[in-house]
Amino acid sequence: MIGNDGGNLGVLTTSEAIKIAREQELDLIEISPTTNPPIAKIMDLGKYLYQQKKKQKESAKNAKEVELKSIQIGIGTSSHDLEMKAKRIDDFLKDGNRVRVEMRLKGRTKYLEKGFLEERLSRILHLISEKHKVADGPKKSPRGIMAIIEKTS
Repeated sequence: MIGNDGGNLGVLTTSEAIKIAREQELDLIEISPTTNPPIAKIMDLGKYLYQQKKKQKESAKNAKEVELKSIQIGIGTSSHDLEMKAKRIDDFLKDGNRVRVEMRLKGRTKYLEKGFLEERLSRILHLISEKHKVADGPKKSPRGIMAIIEKTS
């Protein structure tokens, strides 16, 4: 049991806690019902709900939604173009986003050996200067082969 001033009142029965709350003309609020014994606090219910709503707004404001950005390359993309796309990937990773690197395959190139295609995809992954890890892939996608990368701490 926690009092209105924040002090610990010890372990009380429910009836004793309700009696103390009524004497102070406040509410008895169960803060943590899963602990043993449950933790309750004597305070104004409106004030408690306001504080909870304020905490929720603050945490929602500070939370940044992670987006999945996409970069497309071809099987014969030149090294300079790969460097430019690697710089874009660095920018995306610095912003905290995940990046899907997709190698588009057309016609016969869809049926090339998987090891060869993964090696071609890894060319751009080696050019990325930001510390990253491959979260998913490389794996086949409907239009080619793709990998999802994300920043490591």
